[in-house]
Amino acid sequence: MQDYIVRALVADTISVYAGVTTQTVEQARNIHSMNPTPCVALGRTLTGAALMSQTLKDRSNTITIQIKGDGPIGGIVAVTDANANVRGYVHNPFFDLPLNDKGKFDIKGAVGKGYMNVIKDIGLKEPYIGYVNLVSGEIAEDLAFYYASSEQIPTAVNLGVLVAPEGHILAAGGLLVQLMPDTPEELIAFLEERIMKLPPITNMVSNGLTPEAIIHELFQEKPVRILGHSEVHYRCNCSRERMERNLISLGKKDLMEIAQDKQDTELHCHFCNRKYIFTPEELDKIIQSLG
Repeated sequence: MQDYIVRALVADTISVYAGVTTQTVEQARNIHSMNPTPCVALGRTLTGAALMSQTLKDRSNTITIQIKGDGPIGGIVAVTDANANVRGYVHNPFFDLPLNDKGKFDIKGAVGKGYMNVIKDIGLKEPYIGYVNLVSGEIAEDLAFYYASSEQIPTAVNLGVLVAPEGHILAAGGLLVQLMPDTPEELIAFLEERIMKLPPITNMVSNGLTPEAIIHELFQEKPVRILGHSEVHYRCNCSRERMERNLISLGKKDLMEIAQDKQDTELHCHFCNRKYIFTPEELDKIIQSLG
């Protein structure tokens, strides 16, 4: 099944986004050759970004999630556009940790104490930047806290990644539920109870539940109106032209210092691990173009 996200409205007062992201997280694992613990951390963050993409209003809008902590992972970056094209990386993909006392991946220990930035580029002169301290390091709770603190939107987030003993991704997915100001108290109480009883997201995905079925599993008999869906892809937008612009942004002085070595200049994309080589002759042409 192709990864995708469903947007829905429940009882006309609750916005819900549910997605399956197994293939996307597996692609990220392959690109970055990650060990299981950092893979789960990045997989949750990519899934969260994909869900959040569906809250954007314009196709040119983007969201960037930056997590920085004092744990061995160092940091996590995930970027999405409005079409759920995601990309990301962790600062240290090669460490691992023992399972925690609940027998689960120790993402809290991997991330440590720190902060989260959510950067929204929605076409204004300056992007909106929301900053919150990490409340758990488990990613889902931190995203929920971001929405409550920075955007004043009561939000529940459920993210999961299941890794096979051999290391590949068996299941990944998530839920993002947001309350509107006029949500009735009895519906809020119902939702809180259902969230507590909901099976792990990875169990539901492993059992073949679609995003639509996950939403109905959560809300049961409540009226659900499906608003649309979007496929999820791991997609990097790097290019040789973009890398050349990065070189130009260094300025003529710095480029001339690099050119003194008379060796190839290699640029590396953190998101897809693609390498771009600029020969000394190509670098000279870029310098000359700067006048």
